[in-house]
Amino acid sequence: MRKKHILCTALLATAGILSSCNDFLNVNPDNRTQIDTPEKVRQVLVSAYPENSFALMGEYMSDNVDEYQNTYSNIAIDEMYRWKDATQVTNDTPNRLWGTYYSSIANANEALKAIEKLGGPTTELLRLCKGEALLCRAYAHFMLVNIFCMNYGMPNSNNDMGIYYMYDTDTRIGQMNPRGTVAEVYQKIAKDLEEGLQLVGDSHLKVPKFHFNKQAAYAFAARFYLFHEEWDKAVKYATACLGSSPKTMLRDWQSYQTQPKTEESYTLKYINTDNKCNLLMQKAFTDAGRAFGNDGQLTGKKYTHGPYLDTNETLRANNIWGSGGYWDQSPFIYTVGGSISYDITFRIPALFQIINPVSGTGYSSSILPILTADETLLNRAEAYVMLKQYDLAAEDLTLWMQNIVKTSMVLTPARIETFYKAVDYSYSDAQKLQSTIKKHLKPKFAIDAEGSLQECMLQCVLGFKRIESLQTGMRWFDIKRYNIAIVRRVISDSGAPMKVTDILKEDDPRRAVQVPQDPRDAGVPMNPRN
Repeated sequence: MRKKHILCTALLATAGILSSCNDFLNVNPDNRTQIDTPEKVRQVLVSAYPENSFALMGEYMSDNVDEYQNTYSNIAIDEMYRWKDATQVTNDTPNRLWGTYYSSIANANEALKAIEKLGGPTTELLRLCKGEALLCRAYAHFMLVNIFCMNYGMPNSNNDMGIYYMYDTDTRIGQMNPRGTVAEVYQKIAKDLEEGLQLVGDSHLKVPKFHFNKQAAYAFAARFYLFHEEWDKAVKYATACLGSSPKTMLRDWQSYQTQPKTEESYTLKYINTDNKCNLLMQKAFTDAGRAFGNDGQLTGKKYTHGPYLDTNETLRANNIWGSGGYWDQSPFIYTVGGSISYDITFRIPALFQIINPVSGTGYSSSILPILTADETLLNRAEAYVMLKQYDLAAEDLTLWMQNIVKTSMVLTPARIETFYKAVDYSYSDAQKLQSTIKKHLKPKFAIDAEGSLQECMLQCVLGFKRIESLQTGMRWFDIKRYNIAIVRRVISDSGAPMKVTDILKEDDPRRAVQVPQDPRDAGVPMNPRN
Protein backbone atom coordinates (compact mmCIF):
# COMPACT_ATOMS: atom_id res chain seq x y z
CA MET A 1 0.00 0.00 0.00
CA ARG A 2 1.24 3.44 -0.85
CA LYS A 3 2.63 5.40 2.06
CA LYS A 4 1.12 8.83 2.65
CA HIS A 5 3.27 11.63 3.99
CA ILE A 6 1.99 15.13 4.67
CA LEU A 7 4.32 17.85 3.48
CA CYS A 8 4.72 21.16 5.22
CA THR A 9 1.97 23.78 5.11
CA ALA A 10 3.92 25.89 2.64
CA LEU A 11 3.43 23.24 -0.01
CA LEU A 12 -0.29 23.05 0.69
CA ALA A 13 -0.58 26.71 -0.20
CA THR A 14 0.65 26.00 -3.70
CA ALA A 15 -1.83 23.24 -4.48
CA GLY A 16 -3.98 25.61 -6.51
CA ILE A 17 -1.75 25.10 -9.51
CA LEU A 18 -3.29 21.66 -9.84
CA SER A 19 -6.87 22.86 -10.02
CA SER A 20 -6.73 23.78 -13.68
CA CYS A 21 -4.42 23.66 -16.65
CA ASN A 22 -2.27 26.78 -16.74
CA ASP A 23 -2.92 28.89 -19.79
CA PHE A 24 0.46 28.65 -21.47
CA LEU A 25 1.57 32.20 -20.63
CA ASN A 26 -1.68 33.46 -19.15
CA VAL A 27 -0.14 33.39 -15.70
CA ASN A 28 -0.75 35.90 -12.95
CA PRO A 29 1.20 36.21 -9.73
CA ASP A 30 -0.80 36.34 -6.54
CA ASN A 31 -2.08 39.92 -6.46
CA ARG A 32 -4.52 39.50 -3.59
CA THR A 33 -2.19 41.60 -1.44
CA GLN A 34 -0.52 44.75 -2.69
CA ILE A 35 3.23 44.25 -2.59
CA ASP A 36 4.16 47.57 -1.03
CA THR A 37 6.78 46.71 1.59
CA PRO A 38 10.17 44.98 1.46
CA GLU A 39 8.79 42.15 3.61
CA LYS A 40 5.96 41.52 1.14
CA VAL A 41 8.52 41.40 -1.67
CA ARG A 42 10.40 38.73 0.25
CA GLN A 43 7.19 36.76 0.74
CA VAL A 44 6.19 36.78 -2.93
CA LEU A 45 9.51 35.15 -3.84
CA VAL A 46 8.34 31.96 -2.13
CA SER A 47 6.21 31.51 -5.28
CA ALA A 48 9.09 32.19 -7.68
CA TYR A 49 10.17 28.53 -7.69
CA PRO A 50 8.67 25.77 -9.87
CA GLU A 51 6.04 23.49 -8.33
CA ASN A 52 6.51 20.65 -10.80
CA SER A 53 9.62 18.62 -11.55
CA PHE A 54 11.46 17.69 -14.73
CA ALA A 55 12.96 14.58 -13.08
CA LEU A 56 10.42 11.98 -14.20
CA MET A 57 10.17 13.13 -17.81
CA GLY A 58 13.92 13.59 -18.16
CA GLU A 59 14.65 10.15 -16.75
CA TYR A 60 12.16 8.36 -19.01
CA MET A 61 13.47 10.17 -22.08
CA SER A 62 17.07 9.22 -21.27
CA ASP A 63 19.01 5.98 -21.66
CA ASN A 64 18.51 5.14 -17.98
CA VAL A 65 15.46 2.97 -18.74
CA ASP A 66 14.66 -0.01 -20.98
CA GLU A 67 11.32 -1.51 -21.98
CA TYR A 68 10.17 -4.74 -20.36
CA GLN A 69 7.51 -7.17 -21.50
CA ASN A 70 4.36 -6.47 -19.58
CA THR A 71 1.02 -5.17 -20.75
CA TYR A 72 0.59 -2.32 -18.30
CA SER A 73 -0.04 0.95 -20.11
CA ASN A 74 0.46 4.52 -18.95
CA ILE A 75 0.03 6.78 -21.96
CA ALA A 76 1.89 9.77 -20.50
CA ILE A 77 4.96 7.68 -19.68
CA ASP A 78 4.72 5.79 -22.98
CA GLU A 79 4.96 9.14 -24.75
CA MET A 80 7.97 10.25 -22.71
CA TYR A 81 9.82 6.99 -23.25
CA ARG A 82 9.13 7.00 -27.01
CA TRP A 83 9.97 10.72 -27.44
CA LYS A 84 6.44 11.38 -28.73
CA ASP A 85 4.66 14.72 -28.64
CA ALA A 86 2.60 14.71 -25.44
CA THR A 87 -1.17 14.28 -25.59
CA GLN A 88 -1.69 13.74 -21.85
CA VAL A 89 -1.67 16.21 -18.97
CA THR A 90 -0.29 15.05 -15.63
CA ASN A 91 1.88 16.76 -13.04
CA ASP A 92 4.99 15.51 -14.88
CA THR A 93 4.11 16.24 -18.52
CA PRO A 94 5.23 19.18 -20.70
CA ASN A 95 2.02 21.15 -20.14
CA ARG A 96 2.67 21.35 -16.40
CA LEU A 97 6.36 22.10 -16.81
CA TRP A 98 5.68 24.93 -19.25
CA GLY A 99 3.09 26.37 -16.87
CA THR A 100 5.08 26.04 -13.67
CA TYR A 101 8.23 27.66 -15.04
CA TYR A 102 6.34 30.60 -16.51
CA SER A 103 4.33 30.96 -13.28
CA SER A 104 7.55 31.17 -11.27
CA ILE A 105 8.91 33.73 -13.74
CA ALA A 106 5.76 35.84 -13.36
CA ASN A 107 6.19 35.89 -9.59
CA ALA A 108 9.87 36.80 -9.89
CA ASN A 109 8.88 39.63 -12.21
CA GLU A 110 6.22 40.78 -9.76
CA ALA A 111 8.90 41.06 -7.08
CA LEU A 112 11.18 43.02 -9.42
CA LYS A 113 8.33 45.33 -10.36
CA ALA A 114 7.51 45.96 -6.71
CA ILE A 115 11.15 46.72 -5.90
CA GLU A 116 11.21 49.40 -8.58
CA LYS A 117 7.97 50.91 -7.25
CA LEU A 118 9.60 51.08 -3.83
CA GLY A 119 12.40 53.18 -5.29
CA GLY A 120 14.80 50.41 -6.26
CA PRO A 121 17.06 48.19 -4.13
CA THR A 122 17.77 50.92 -1.59
CA THR A 123 17.80 48.65 1.46
CA GLU A 124 19.71 45.47 2.21
CA LEU A 125 16.52 43.38 2.10
CA LEU A 126 15.44 44.80 -1.26
CA ARG A 127 18.93 44.27 -2.67
CA LEU A 128 18.91 40.64 -1.61
CA CYS A 129 15.37 40.13 -2.90
CA LYS A 130 16.29 41.58 -6.28
CA GLY A 131 19.22 39.21 -6.54
CA GLU A 132 17.02 36.23 -5.69
CA ALA A 133 14.31 37.30 -8.16
CA LEU A 134 16.81 37.65 -11.00
CA LEU A 135 18.25 34.21 -10.26
CA CYS A 136 14.77 32.67 -10.18
CA ARG A 137 13.95 34.25 -13.53
CA ALA A 138 17.23 33.07 -15.02
CA TYR A 139 16.83 29.52 -13.70
CA ALA A 140 13.26 29.07 -14.97
CA HIS A 141 14.19 30.30 -18.44
CA PHE A 142 17.26 28.04 -18.38
CA MET A 143 15.07 25.02 -17.72
CA LEU A 144 12.56 26.04 -20.38
CA VAL A 145 15.17 26.52 -23.09
CA ASN A 146 16.88 23.23 -22.26
CA ILE A 147 13.63 21.27 -22.24
CA PHE A 148 11.71 22.80 -25.14
CA CYS A 149 14.55 23.75 -27.50
CA MET A 150 17.46 22.11 -29.24
CA ASN A 151 20.67 22.12 -27.25
CA TYR A 152 22.85 25.22 -27.19
CA GLY A 153 25.63 24.89 -29.74
CA MET A 154 26.98 27.40 -32.20
CA PRO A 155 26.36 28.22 -34.97
CA ASN A 156 23.03 26.34 -34.86
CA SER A 157 21.77 28.27 -31.84
CA ASN A 158 21.70 31.48 -33.88
CA ASN A 159 18.83 29.91 -35.82
CA ASP A 160 17.26 27.29 -33.53
CA MET A 161 13.99 28.50 -31.99
CA GLY A 162 14.24 29.63 -28.39
CA ILE A 163 11.49 30.33 -25.87
CA TYR A 164 9.76 33.59 -25.03
CA TYR A 165 11.83 35.44 -22.41
CA MET A 166 9.25 36.96 -20.11
CA TYR A 167 9.82 40.27 -18.37
CA ASP A 168 6.15 40.93 -17.60
CA THR A 169 3.99 39.94 -14.65
CA ASP A 170 0.83 39.25 -16.66
CA THR A 171 1.54 38.05 -20.18
CA ARG A 172 -1.63 37.14 -22.02
CA ILE A 173 -2.54 35.54 -25.30
CA GLY A 174 -1.66 37.84 -28.15
CA GLN A 175 0.86 39.84 -26.12
CA MET A 176 3.82 37.52 -26.61
CA ASN A 177 7.08 38.40 -28.23
CA PRO A 178 8.49 35.93 -30.78
CA ARG A 179 10.30 32.86 -29.46
CA GLY A 180 13.61 34.26 -30.64
CA THR A 181 16.62 31.97 -30.85
CA VAL A 182 18.41 29.72 -28.38
CA ALA A 183 21.45 32.00 -28.52
CA GLU A 184 19.33 35.04 -27.64
CA VAL A 185 17.74 33.25 -24.69
CA TYR A 186 21.17 32.29 -23.34
CA GLN A 187 22.33 35.90 -23.64
CA LYS A 188 19.35 37.08 -21.58
CA ILE A 189 19.86 34.37 -18.98
CA ALA A 190 23.52 35.40 -18.66
CA LYS A 191 22.51 39.02 -18.07
CA ASP A 192 20.04 38.13 -15.31
CA LEU A 193 22.46 35.64 -13.80
CA GLU A 194 25.42 38.01 -13.62
CA GLU A 195 23.32 40.79 -12.12
CA GLY A 196 21.77 38.39 -9.64
CA LEU A 197 25.16 37.05 -8.57
CA GLN A 198 26.25 40.56 -7.62
CA LEU A 199 23.27 40.92 -5.27
CA VAL A 200 22.67 37.43 -3.88
CA GLY A 201 22.98 36.72 -0.18
CA ASP A 202 21.60 34.52 2.58
CA SER A 203 20.63 36.78 5.47
CA HIS A 204 17.02 37.37 4.31
CA LEU A 205 16.22 33.67 3.87
CA LYS A 206 14.15 31.89 6.52
CA VAL A 207 14.51 28.48 4.84
CA PRO A 208 17.78 28.90 2.87
CA LYS A 209 17.88 25.48 1.19
CA PHE A 210 14.58 26.20 -0.61
CA HIS A 211 15.79 29.53 -2.01
CA PHE A 212 18.73 30.77 -4.06
CA ASN A 213 21.32 31.11 -1.33
CA LYS A 214 24.82 32.14 -2.33
CA GLN A 215 26.23 28.63 -2.78
CA ALA A 216 23.22 27.54 -4.83
CA ALA A 217 23.65 30.61 -7.02
CA TYR A 218 27.28 29.72 -7.69
CA ALA A 219 26.32 26.11 -8.47
CA PHE A 220 23.70 27.28 -10.95
CA ALA A 221 26.22 29.63 -12.55
CA ALA A 222 28.70 26.75 -12.92
CA ARG A 223 26.04 24.62 -14.63
CA PHE A 224 24.90 27.48 -16.87
CA TYR A 225 28.39 28.34 -18.09
CA LEU A 226 29.19 24.68 -18.66
CA PHE A 227 26.13 24.46 -20.92
CA HIS A 228 27.12 27.78 -22.52
CA GLU A 229 30.59 26.39 -23.25
CA GLU A 230 32.39 29.06 -21.21
CA TRP A 231 34.67 26.62 -19.47
CA ASP A 232 36.73 29.12 -17.49
CA LYS A 233 33.61 30.67 -15.95
CA ALA A 234 32.26 27.22 -15.12
CA VAL A 235 35.47 26.53 -13.18
CA LYS A 236 35.33 29.94 -11.51
CA TYR A 237 31.82 29.56 -10.14
CA ALA A 238 32.17 25.89 -9.24
CA THR A 239 35.24 26.79 -7.19
CA ALA A 240 33.37 29.67 -5.55
CA CYS A 241 30.65 27.19 -4.58
CA LEU A 242 32.89 24.37 -3.36
CA GLY A 243 35.44 26.49 -1.51
CA SER A 244 38.92 25.42 -0.52
CA SER A 245 37.86 22.02 0.85
CA PRO A 246 35.43 20.43 -1.64
CA LYS A 247 35.53 17.08 0.16
CA THR A 248 33.64 18.55 3.11
CA MET A 249 30.87 19.69 0.77
CA LEU A 250 30.13 16.27 -0.75
CA ARG A 251 27.39 13.85 0.24
CA ASP A 252 28.37 11.72 3.22
CA TRP A 253 27.82 8.34 1.58
CA GLN A 254 29.68 6.49 4.32
CA SER A 255 27.01 7.48 6.84
CA TYR A 256 24.53 5.33 4.91
CA GLN A 257 26.25 2.30 6.43
CA THR A 258 24.25 2.83 9.63
CA GLN A 259 20.93 3.67 7.94
CA PRO A 260 18.00 1.22 8.07
CA LYS A 261 17.96 -0.40 4.63
CA THR A 262 14.52 0.91 3.67
CA GLU A 263 13.24 3.15 0.92
CA GLU A 264 11.88 5.70 3.37
CA SER A 265 15.06 5.85 5.43
CA TYR A 266 17.34 6.28 2.42
CA THR A 267 15.23 8.82 0.53
CA LEU A 268 14.57 11.02 3.55
CA LYS A 269 18.28 11.00 4.36
CA TYR A 270 19.09 11.91 0.76
CA ILE A 271 16.89 15.04 0.82
CA ASN A 272 17.79 16.14 4.34
CA THR A 273 18.46 19.88 4.33
CA ASP A 274 21.22 19.37 6.91
CA ASN A 275 23.30 17.73 4.17
CA LYS A 276 25.86 20.32 3.09
CA CYS A 277 25.78 18.87 -0.41
CA ASN A 278 22.10 19.79 -0.92
CA LEU A 279 22.35 23.38 -2.10
CA LEU A 280 18.87 24.05 -3.52
CA MET A 281 15.81 21.93 -2.78
CA GLN A 282 12.47 21.78 -4.58
CA LYS A 283 9.01 20.80 -3.34
CA ALA A 284 7.11 19.38 -6.30
CA PHE A 285 3.90 17.70 -7.31
CA THR A 286 5.29 14.65 -9.10
CA ASP A 287 5.04 10.88 -9.43
CA ALA A 288 8.84 10.58 -9.57
CA GLY A 289 9.12 9.05 -6.10
CA ARG A 290 6.66 6.29 -6.98
CA ALA A 291 8.12 5.72 -10.44
CA PHE A 292 11.71 5.36 -9.23
CA GLY A 293 10.96 3.59 -5.95
CA ASN A 294 9.77 0.15 -4.96
CA ASP A 295 6.22 0.80 -6.21
CA GLY A 296 5.04 -1.19 -9.20
CA GLN A 297 1.66 0.53 -9.30
CA LEU A 298 2.61 3.47 -11.50
CA THR A 299 4.00 1.71 -14.56
CA GLY A 300 4.23 -1.90 -13.49
CA LYS A 301 7.92 -1.23 -14.22
CA LYS A 302 7.27 -1.58 -17.95
CA TYR A 303 10.01 1.02 -18.38
CA THR A 304 12.70 0.78 -15.77
CA HIS A 305 16.36 0.79 -14.82
CA GLY A 306 16.82 -2.98 -14.87
CA PRO A 307 19.67 -5.47 -14.39
CA TYR A 308 20.95 -5.22 -17.96
CA LEU A 309 21.42 -1.46 -17.75
CA ASP A 310 22.73 -1.74 -14.23
CA THR A 311 25.40 -4.33 -15.03
CA ASN A 312 26.44 -2.95 -18.42
CA GLU A 313 26.10 0.83 -18.22
CA THR A 314 25.62 2.18 -14.70
CA LEU A 315 25.94 1.08 -11.08
CA ARG A 316 27.24 -2.49 -11.36
CA ALA A 317 28.99 -2.16 -14.72
CA ASN A 318 32.71 -2.84 -15.01
CA ASN A 319 34.12 0.57 -14.19
CA ILE A 320 37.52 2.11 -13.70
CA TRP A 321 37.54 1.47 -9.95
CA GLY A 322 37.16 -2.28 -10.38
CA SER A 323 35.14 -4.30 -7.89
CA GLY A 324 34.72 -1.72 -5.14
CA GLY A 325 31.12 -1.45 -3.93
CA TYR A 326 29.14 1.68 -3.13
CA TRP A 327 29.05 3.02 0.40
CA ASP A 328 25.25 3.17 0.34
CA GLN A 329 25.08 -0.48 -0.85
CA SER A 330 23.21 0.42 -4.05
CA PRO A 331 21.56 -0.90 -6.04
CA PHE A 332 18.55 -2.45 -4.36
CA ILE A 333 17.06 -5.15 -6.58
CA TYR A 334 13.36 -5.97 -6.73
CA THR A 335 11.15 -8.16 -8.88
CA VAL A 336 7.64 -7.51 -10.22
CA GLY A 337 5.44 -10.46 -11.13
CA GLY A 338 8.26 -12.96 -10.82
CA SER A 339 10.08 -11.94 -14.01
CA ILE A 340 10.71 -8.18 -14.25
CA SER A 341 13.57 -7.00 -12.08
CA TYR A 342 14.48 -3.40 -11.45
CA ASP A 343 17.58 -1.99 -9.80
CA ILE A 344 17.15 1.08 -7.61
CA THR A 345 19.25 3.58 -5.78
CA PHE A 346 16.81 5.28 -3.40
CA ARG A 347 17.01 9.06 -3.74
CA ILE A 348 13.57 10.58 -4.32
CA PRO A 349 10.89 10.01 -1.66
CA ALA A 350 7.36 9.04 -2.63
CA LEU A 351 5.33 11.53 -0.64
CA PHE A 352 1.62 12.26 -0.74
CA GLN A 353 0.09 15.70 -0.39
CA ILE A 354 -3.31 15.43 1.31
CA ILE A 355 -5.69 18.06 -0.02
CA ASN A 356 -8.91 16.75 1.55
CA PRO A 357 -8.26 15.43 5.08
CA VAL A 358 -11.77 13.97 5.32
CA SER A 359 -11.57 11.80 2.22
CA GLY A 360 -7.80 11.36 2.41
CA THR A 361 -7.38 12.41 -1.22
CA GLY A 362 -4.56 14.44 -2.66
CA TYR A 363 -1.59 14.35 -4.99
CA SER A 364 1.69 12.50 -5.29
CA SER A 365 4.56 14.78 -4.43
CA SER A 366 8.20 14.81 -3.46
CA ILE A 367 11.16 16.88 -2.35
CA LEU A 368 14.20 16.86 -4.62
CA PRO A 369 17.68 18.41 -4.56
CA ILE A 370 18.02 20.35 -7.83
CA LEU A 371 21.50 21.75 -7.21
CA THR A 372 24.16 19.79 -5.31
CA ALA A 373 27.84 20.09 -4.49
CA ASP A 374 28.51 16.66 -6.00
CA GLU A 375 27.16 17.70 -9.40
CA THR A 376 29.08 20.96 -9.15
CA LEU A 377 32.35 19.08 -8.56
CA LEU A 378 31.77 16.96 -11.67
CA ASN A 379 30.80 20.05 -13.66
CA ARG A 380 34.15 21.55 -12.71
CA ALA A 381 35.92 18.34 -13.74
CA GLU A 382 34.23 18.50 -17.14
CA ALA A 383 35.23 22.13 -17.59
CA TYR A 384 38.83 21.26 -16.67
CA VAL A 385 38.81 18.54 -19.35
CA MET A 386 37.59 21.02 -21.95
CA LEU A 387 40.39 23.38 -20.89
CA LYS A 388 42.79 20.41 -21.16
CA GLN A 389 43.79 20.79 -17.53
CA TYR A 390 43.72 17.04 -17.15
CA ASP A 391 45.53 16.70 -13.84
CA LEU A 392 43.03 19.01 -12.14
CA ALA A 393 40.16 17.11 -13.72
CA ALA A 394 41.59 13.82 -12.47
CA GLU A 395 41.82 15.23 -8.93
CA ASP A 396 38.12 16.12 -8.95
CA LEU A 397 37.19 12.76 -10.45
CA THR A 398 39.22 10.95 -7.80
CA LEU A 399 37.54 12.96 -5.06
CA TRP A 400 34.06 12.10 -6.34
CA MET A 401 34.94 8.41 -6.86
CA GLN A 402 36.53 7.87 -3.45
CA ASN A 403 33.55 9.56 -1.80
CA ILE A 404 30.90 7.25 -3.28
CA VAL A 405 32.84 4.00 -3.86
CA LYS A 406 34.88 1.89 -1.45
CA THR A 407 38.23 2.41 -3.14
CA SER A 408 41.55 4.11 -2.50
CA MET A 409 42.45 4.26 -6.19
CA VAL A 410 43.89 7.57 -7.39
CA LEU A 411 42.91 8.49 -10.92
CA THR A 412 45.44 9.96 -13.31
CA PRO A 413 44.97 11.06 -16.92
CA ALA A 414 47.07 8.09 -18.07
CA ARG A 415 45.04 5.58 -16.05
CA ILE A 416 41.77 7.03 -17.36
CA GLU A 417 43.01 6.95 -20.95
CA THR A 418 44.20 3.35 -20.69
CA PHE A 419 40.94 2.13 -19.19
CA TYR A 420 38.49 3.87 -21.52
CA LYS A 421 40.45 3.10 -24.66
CA ALA A 422 39.90 -0.58 -23.94
CA VAL A 423 36.10 -0.25 -23.57
CA ASP A 424 33.92 -0.89 -26.62
CA TYR A 425 31.38 1.68 -27.69
CA SER A 426 27.73 0.93 -27.07
CA TYR A 427 25.63 -0.40 -29.95
CA SER A 428 28.68 -1.66 -31.86
CA ASP A 429 26.93 -4.94 -32.70
CA ALA A 430 24.92 -5.27 -35.91
CA GLN A 431 21.57 -5.17 -34.09
CA LYS A 432 22.62 -2.16 -31.93
CA LEU A 433 21.45 -4.01 -28.83
CA GLN A 434 24.56 -4.37 -26.67
CA SER A 435 25.81 -1.51 -24.54
CA THR A 436 28.67 -0.47 -22.28
CA ILE A 437 29.56 2.53 -20.14
CA LYS A 438 30.88 4.26 -23.28
CA LYS A 439 28.92 5.95 -26.09
CA HIS A 440 29.87 8.01 -29.12
CA LEU A 441 30.13 11.73 -28.34
CA LYS A 442 29.20 14.15 -31.13
CA PRO A 443 28.87 17.61 -29.53
CA LYS A 444 28.67 20.81 -31.55
CA PHE A 445 31.72 22.13 -29.72
CA ALA A 446 35.10 20.74 -30.74
CA ILE A 447 36.63 17.81 -28.90
CA ASP A 448 39.61 15.66 -29.81
CA ALA A 449 39.22 12.42 -31.76
CA GLU A 450 37.78 9.21 -30.35
CA GLY A 451 40.41 7.42 -28.29
CA SER A 452 42.25 10.64 -27.49
CA LEU A 453 43.07 11.59 -23.92
CA GLN A 454 40.42 14.30 -23.92
CA GLU A 455 37.71 12.00 -25.22
CA CYS A 456 38.61 9.33 -22.67
CA MET A 457 38.49 11.90 -19.88
CA LEU A 458 35.06 13.05 -21.08
CA GLN A 459 33.83 9.46 -21.10
CA CYS A 460 34.90 9.20 -17.47
CA VAL A 461 33.23 12.47 -16.47
CA LEU A 462 29.96 11.66 -18.22
CA GLY A 463 29.89 8.16 -16.75
CA PHE A 464 30.41 9.51 -13.23
CA LYS A 465 27.76 12.18 -13.82
CA ARG A 466 25.33 9.52 -15.00
CA ILE A 467 25.68 7.61 -11.74
CA GLU A 468 25.53 10.79 -9.69
CA SER A 469 22.36 12.00 -11.43
CA LEU A 470 20.34 8.76 -11.54
CA GLN A 471 16.62 9.52 -11.06
CA THR A 472 17.05 13.29 -11.40
CA GLY A 473 16.51 13.56 -15.17
CA MET A 474 19.82 15.36 -15.62
CA ARG A 475 21.27 12.59 -17.79
CA TRP A 476 18.92 13.79 -20.57
CA PHE A 477 20.74 17.11 -20.73
CA ASP A 478 24.11 15.40 -21.18
CA ILE A 479 22.60 13.29 -23.97
CA LYS A 480 21.54 16.53 -25.65
CA ARG A 481 24.77 18.41 -24.98
CA TYR A 482 26.97 15.64 -26.36
CA ASN A 483 24.54 14.69 -29.13
CA ILE A 484 24.63 11.07 -27.96
CA ALA A 485 22.61 8.59 -29.99
CA ILE A 486 20.54 6.26 -27.80
CA VAL A 487 18.20 3.37 -28.54
CA ARG A 488 14.86 2.06 -27.41
CA ARG A 489 15.03 -1.67 -26.88
CA VAL A 490 12.89 -4.43 -25.43
CA ILE A 491 14.38 -6.70 -22.76
CA SER A 492 13.48 -10.40 -22.93
CA ASP A 493 12.25 -12.49 -20.02
CA SER A 494 15.80 -13.80 -19.69
CA GLY A 495 17.05 -10.26 -19.07
CA ALA A 496 18.88 -9.71 -22.38
CA PRO A 497 18.06 -7.11 -25.05
CA MET A 498 15.94 -8.73 -27.77
CA LYS A 499 15.05 -5.96 -30.24
CA VAL A 500 15.48 -2.27 -30.96
CA THR A 501 12.25 -0.34 -31.46
CA ASP A 502 13.63 3.16 -32.10
CA ILE A 503 16.85 5.19 -32.24
CA LEU A 504 17.28 8.82 -31.22
CA LYS A 505 19.95 9.82 -33.71
CA GLU A 506 22.30 12.77 -33.67
CA ASP A 507 20.47 16.08 -34.18
CA ASP A 508 17.09 14.35 -33.99
CA PRO A 509 14.49 17.15 -33.60
CA ARG A 510 12.77 15.10 -30.88
CA ARG A 511 15.58 16.20 -28.58
CA ALA A 512 13.51 19.38 -28.17
CA VAL A 513 10.32 18.50 -26.29
CA GLN A 514 7.29 19.67 -28.24
CA VAL A 515 5.59 22.88 -27.13
CA PRO A 516 2.37 21.89 -25.28
CA GLN A 517 -0.97 22.02 -27.06
CA ASP A 518 -2.41 25.03 -25.19
CA PRO A 519 0.32 27.47 -26.22
CA ARG A 520 0.35 26.03 -29.73
CA ASP A 521 -3.39 26.63 -30.00
CA ALA A 522 -2.73 30.22 -28.98
CA GLY A 523 -0.14 30.75 -31.69
CA VAL A 524 3.20 29.72 -30.21
CA PRO A 525 5.16 28.08 -33.06
CA MET A 526 5.66 24.36 -32.54
CA ASN A 527 9.03 22.67 -32.74
CA PRO A 528 9.77 21.03 -36.09
CA ARG A 529 9.46 17.29 -36.52
CA ASN A 530 10.71 15.02 -39.28
